[in-house]
Amino acid sequence: MGSIKLKNIKKSFGKDVIIPDLNLTIDDGSFTVLVGPSGCGKSTTLRMIAGLETPTSGNIYIDDKDVVETPPGKRGIAMVFQNYALYPTMTVRKNIEFGLVNKKVPKSERDKTIGEISEIVGLEKYLDRKPSSLSGGQRQRVALARAMVKKPKVFLMDEPLSNLDAKLRAQMRVELIQLHKKLGTTFVYVTHDQVEAMSMGDNIVLMNKGVIMQRSTPKEMYHNPQNVFTSQFIGTPPMNVFDGVLTNDYKIGFRPEKIEFFPQDKDEMFLIKGRVITKEQLGSEVIYSIDTKYGMVMVKKADDIEEENIILGIKYKNIFMFDEQSQRTVLSDKIKKELANMYHK
Repeated sequence: MGSIKLKNIKKSFGKDVIIPDLNLTIDDGSFTVLVGPSGCGKSTTLRMIAGLETPTSGNIYIDDKDVVETPPGKRGIAMVFQNYALYPTMTVRKNIEFGLVNKKVPKSERDKTIGEISEIVGLEKYLDRKPSSLSGGQRQRVALARAMVKKPKVFLMDEPLSNLDAKLRAQMRVELIQLHKKLGTTFVYVTHDQVEAMSMGDNIVLMNKGVIMQRSTPKEMYHNPQNVFTSQFIGTPPMNVFDGVLTNDYKIGFRPEKIEFFPQDKDEMFLIKGRVITKEQLGSEVIYSIDTKYGMVMVKKADDIEEENIILGIKYKNIFMFDEQSQRTVLSDKIKKELANMYHK
């Protein structure tokens, strides 16, 4: 078992409140990703679960046991950092074995465990090498194996792939997903990279300034953002969001890939005239920056058009509306009529 519950967690550093009041339950066996911009409190949250930081107030439960006063080594967790912190003078085998030796695990049991774990992470051929002779991805696997031999209830990972190049990051994402399926253990993963979050987690927790903005599956978070922050953090390019379009203080938003060029069926659409400013060729897709009277609109399409002056169409079903507090609200028929009249003004 490896369920985690954070109840009324507050964390301050002097007068600076990093996390005002956090309540979060992480299910046993889930792959939960804490994501958000720098300074949002995600790494602080992870460190409090690990026992490396103490909450100013509140409770942290692992399997229904309050562990706030429990030292890190007795919480049943293992942590993998951005810096792998491997011992350079030790072989891969010795690095993986180090914690087991300290726990006075018998050699026969150590050898069996190391054999099993090294096979899972693909390190069987490298056990007698030093870390300096390994690639970045291989060193990451050593750090994972060193955590795995502890057989923890929970794996905590703080931006573990950020030091790898793009190709290796993509490969390691796949390997971590497969590893989670093999182990069935609770994974809690921190990243600022929305691609990592959306591709790896089955449960995404998006944070900003110590507050959970939305918690849901990747699909739900993308297709049903509950506020402006979520709509613009998730998605590449981010959602186009404009205020000042409607007569009240509401904002409207729409995804770049939901925009049509020169639409034929204009009755159920919000129409905008614009001028193409730039085009970014991305192989199978083109990113357009289009100047409109409402501001710059980003469009993502497979089509490569040559026209400079263009008409954009967004179906009403693909338009999101947000209230004065930037929270999601309903796009009413009255608003649809207001949007329909704007094209002719």
